[in-house]
Amino acid sequence: MTDQPVLFEKAGDHVAMVAINRPEARNAVNAAVAAGIEDALKTTEADPDIWAVVLTGTGDKAFSAGADLKAISAGDGAALNTKDGGFGGLTQAKRKKLWIAAVNGAALAGGCELVLSCDLVVAEEHATFGLPEVKRGLVALAGGVFRLPRALPKAIAMEMIATGGPISAERAERFGLVNRVTPTGQARAAAIAFAEEICANAPLCVQESLTLARQAYDFEEETLWRLSGEAGRRIFGSEDFQEGPRAFIEKRAPQWKGR
Repeated sequence: MTDQPVLFEKAGDHVAMVAINRPEARNAVNAAVAAGIEDALKTTEADPDIWAVVLTGTGDKAFSAGADLKAISAGDGAALNTKDGGFGGLTQAKRKKLWIAAVNGAALAGGCELVLSCDLVVAEEHATFGLPEVKRGLVALAGGVFRLPRALPKAIAMEMIATGGPISAERAERFGLVNRVTPTGQARAAAIAFAEEICANAPLCVQESLTLARQAYDFEEETLWRLSGEAGRRIFGSEDFQEGPRAFIEKRAPQWKGR
């Protein structure tokens, strides 16, 4: 096992794998992890051959236990946020590519906020999700306190925020926070398969669709209609827009170019 705090590798034709690699610290986010995730995000955004990214943690105990409290107590808390990405290099990052969280254990505090920053979630059956900040004299300020109520029914989100207690993967799936639950040890493979399923679609269309969907809570419909029209004009001018109907007529699988 390499001692790099964040591992990055290609995991399929158009899929990248990013893994927080501090299992001895329950994959807690320190400055090196935040910088590593931001670097991975910028790499994937710049690579036209990568269409989807899977984010996970190493080991079998935790996806991420959140901020490294030792770093915070040592006065290094600011370094857990990057200039462009926010906490963990991800929570405020601007991106077009799809990110799937493969949750292989506890996703707590900032770890849960990293999950909430992703588009889709695959979780192993023993995974848990929670924002325990109030138990530690903290507030989940990396998006947790407003993203969780968007992802879950209000009453469930308020309970989690106020009590600091976690919920199971099964309950998270039931309420819509998690897309798919897998047996222990299978989240990573299932997330890659999920990504490959999505990568069978036109990548530019997926990216434009997700960009609009992520802004659904941010603007009034008038603005969203304008943004939709701008997205349509970008798609109508692409090679893939021509390829989709052509492949249908010729009764073959489309050969997407991502341009």
